[in-house]
Amino acid sequence: MTKALIVIDIQNDFCPGGALAVAGGDEIVPGVNALMAEFPAVILTQDWHPAGHSSFASSHDGAAPFSMTDMPYGPQVLWPDHCVQGSDGAAFHPALDTDRADLVIRKGYNPAIDSYSAFFENDQATPTGLEGYLRSRGITDLTMVGLATDFCVNFSATDAARLGFAVTVRRDLCRAIDMEGSLGAAMEGMAAAGVRVA
Repeated sequence: MTKALIVIDIQNDFCPGGALAVAGGDEIVPGVNALMAEFPAVILTQDWHPAGHSSFASSHDGAAPFSMTDMPYGPQVLWPDHCVQGSDGAAFHPALDTDRADLVIRKGYNPAIDSYSAFFENDQATPTGLEGYLRSRGITDLTMVGLATDFCVNFSATDAARLGFAVTVRRDLCRAIDMEGSLGAAMEGMAAAGVRVA
């Protein structure tokens, strides 16, 4: 009972046709559903932004989507509006087996700060509560799947490793944005953090 599957952000806006679509994002759903049966604990994460979130390019006059800005907590990519609370885009992909989830962690709901990681907001200090939940259940080994490899999966995996969890990322059940070398950098960063990429 020490193992958990963390399913990251398999939501409509990150799948083909969505506001921030990851190529092939929907292709991983059947494999993720099948993998759930192998784990005693399944946790889903859900990007959950209020309208007008500070990480949206539309919230910054003249800013283009995918440009960079400096926030009080550091550099921030400005994204197209996505995963707005209560919208169809924020909903889980309809084929994802959400009934298997023991817990859903919503992140990015603070309008002033983005949150890629399942464990911390982008200030790397404000916790989501996931660590405490896992510790209280005695979970030590995490397998991560989902979207996108180079952002939310990467940040979640490296944070989990830094917190002392044994972490495996199933690359076959992830898909990446790969923006200006972000996938290569993520793979190097995960390896350096001690994350096993299978």
